[in-house]
Amino acid sequence: MSDSSERRRFTRVNFDTAATLAQGESVSHTQLVDISLKGVLLKTPANYELRADQGVDISIFLNKETEIQMKVELVHSSNRYLGFHCVSLDVESASHLRRLIELNIDDAGAADRVLDELLFSHESTQ
Repeated sequence: MSDSSERRRFTRVNFDTAATLAQGESVSHTQLVDISLKGVLLKTPANYELRADQGVDISIFLNKETEIQMKVELVHSSNRYLGFHCVSLDVESASHLRRLIELNIDDAGAADRVLDELLFSHESTQ
């Protein structure tokens, strides 16, 4: 399946909020550009260290009490953006992500599609 059809299958939303990247002892602070059930796009931090052959933990801060945590892999990088593929997402984070997507797209059927995407994504990784 091509990257473009993969991207179209999962609903992406633009959302500007703080995020952190953690890999081993290295932690970098940045901003979220967009998010989907399959991954995230972040602004490239000014100073960061990532090994492309190791997983990364991302925390996305929705408010003071709520965050989405993902285990991700780096799939592309530039001086402006870092793109990550979601490897795993806990149930609570998936619930927050589903709600975020529901609230940020103007479509009555969005919640059902997002739930279908989440279930399909989970089934295809087992």
